[in-house]
Amino acid sequence: MPAVSKVLVVGGGAAGVATAILLAEAGVEVDLLEIKPDIVTLGSGITLQGNALRVLRDLGVWDDVQKAGYGFDTLGLRAPDPAGTVIAVLPDARTGGPDLPAALGMPRQELARVLHARAEDVGVKIRLATTCTGIEQDATGVDVELSDGSRGRYDLVVGADGIRSWTRRMIGVPLETRSTGMGIWRAFTTRPDTVTRTDLFYGGPQYIAGYCPTGQDSLYAYIVEEAQDRSALTPDEQLSEMVRLSEGYGGPWDEIRPTLTDPTRVSYTWFESHVLEEPWNRGRVVLIGDAAHACPPTLAQGAAQALEDAAVLAELLLTSDAVDATLWQSFMERRYDRARAVVEASVQLGQWLIDGERGDVPGLMGRISALVSEPA
Repeated sequence: MPAVSKVLVVGGGAAGVATAILLAEAGVEVDLLEIKPDIVTLGSGITLQGNALRVLRDLGVWDDVQKAGYGFDTLGLRAPDPAGTVIAVLPDARTGGPDLPAALGMPRQELARVLHARAEDVGVKIRLATTCTGIEQDATGVDVELSDGSRGRYDLVVGADGIRSWTRRMIGVPLETRSTGMGIWRAFTTRPDTVTRTDLFYGGPQYIAGYCPTGQDSLYAYIVEEAQDRSALTPDEQLSEMVRLSEGYGGPWDEIRPTLTDPTRVSYTWFESHVLEEPWNRGRVVLIGDAAHACPPTLAQGAAQALEDAAVLAELLLTSDAVDATLWQSFMERRYDRARAVVEASVQLGQWLIDGERGDVPGLMGRISALVSEPA
């Protein structure tokens, strides 16, 4: 029998929904809480590397993801000159195996829609606009109080509620999240025919400029700058600033720039990072995804690592007899070093750019690709 029969998952992002799906498929009763009133919200795109696609296939959503997204197998490097000169087109590592693309871009809201639909299909009880406000646990279970005033008892609580996890605070786990010194502008817009893969422009006016196709008619574009306080800008001013910054880049950017007209599709955030020291559980409450480890998107591994957490945690819960020290030790042996290596590598790539240092980027990317090519 599984180690659990009733589980509460806090957080409706990739880590939380994936955990819920895998447990519910095996007959575990799962309640999933999402504090937002609607999971299909406006947003930019997301790049999913092959190891993320491998987990999505195991979740039974690969066909829907493939239809909603745009897969590709190469990475372009372009010069920050007026022509956007192609420096190299590199084969990207197929970290999910030879039968999956190296990477796939898709709208974030589509990924959320696909995952939540699958969760409902397998019997997950999803409660929107609801979160956990109180946790008390003993040796056999966890008593929780929810924001709607209801209460429940569970064998396990999974805190998958993001980088500023409220679950993490409720169980008294201190964790310092720090800015890496970079900020990123993102815009979701239409895809010109010339964009068929991710291209990266290193250097030039800003640290990085790039784009990723997310469907037959869409892409998300991004520019990485020195982290600044942009909070005083209105949406229209944010749009104008991203357009201005993009003028330092040519090639397909000359086709993308005129499509940047909707201020509701532009966002700005800082790159942030943390890794929670092991263990990631306190008794019968465990933290996964960004709640435990968060990395800047320089390697596009954030969602992949969150999905790997879910896959490993669910596997152990379904194949173990008890929620005990042996289970948590196995979870940390399979997740801690791997997630930490990805976070540290992601931060290092950005730090080389900040320092103006010519680091061994191909070597670092190759090491991480080899690491995540092996199933977690």
